[in-house]
Amino acid sequence: MKFEGIYTPAITPFHPDGQIDREAYAAVLESLIEAGVHGIVVGGSTGEYYAQSAQERVDLAAYAKDVIGTRLPLIIGTGAIRTEDSVEYARHAKEIGADALLVSSPPYALPTERENAVHALTIDRAANLPIMLYNYPARMGVAMGEEYFARVGKSKNFIAIKESTGDMANLHLLARKFPHIALSCGWDDQALEFFAWGARSWVCAGSNFVPREHVALYEACVIEKNFDKGRAIMTAMLPLMDFLECGKFVQSIKHGCELTGLKAGSLRPPLRPLDTQEKRTLQTVITTLKRTVAQITSGANHA
Repeated sequence: MKFEGIYTPAITPFHPDGQIDREAYAAVLESLIEAGVHGIVVGGSTGEYYAQSAQERVDLAAYAKDVIGTRLPLIIGTGAIRTEDSVEYARHAKEIGADALLVSSPPYALPTERENAVHALTIDRAANLPIMLYNYPARMGVAMGEEYFARVGKSKNFIAIKESTGDMANLHLLARKFPHIALSCGWDDQALEFFAWGARSWVCAGSNFVPREHVALYEACVIEKNFDKGRAIMTAMLPLMDFLECGKFVQSIKHGCELTGLKAGSLRPPLRPLDTQEKRTLQTVITTLKRTVAQITSGANHA
């Protein structure tokens, strides 16, 4: 498997009573397929996996596979504090016919690089599936570094990394020293830089509600290799990326879905919805983004 294109970490819609809304979830997945994204991630933080029981997580993964079938690659997140739990999510992903795993560092434990690598390799042995690493120290407490990459790189299954440190030096390190681990953008406002350094995929939560605009940036930079056009699209997208970093990330993604006609439902505690002013601002940002990118891709604003 090669990670190429836009991979959407899908939201999880909930009923007012807090239960998972399977019908709305299927509609989210169908909307992504119709919009032309290249893969779907289930069990990511955008999907609120941390607020779900183990049974809910495996049921949701199996249901996603039923809905998607073979139309798009399905990547299952294995994030958990206990290695044993991550192993079980990986085994279940294998059982349902998932295409790949998303493997992060275990949060709170603060493992050394060697310990963290053993964690990842244990998950790898349990499922023997292609793996995209997820390097997000702001959430997990530890970063994947050179020793980690050297150790996990001994397995052929570690084929990509969602790099989310926000540190450009880490992007350079991966591109230069570990080219066999394909780069995937995990820091949205650096997407243009990732593509310039050879990344061919982008795992982006905003593609839940503006998927075509994210696909447009990928196509401009990776397929067309037209970075003038890419810069124009990126410029149009930056206000959205800035808004998403306001401290209410999942809340913003879910409301963005509501604005495009999808049922996202409530959030599970401790998260709370956006306030009225935040909702109004996000709507303006999305409207302007869609209009501007449509002009760029039609050639109206680009020679």
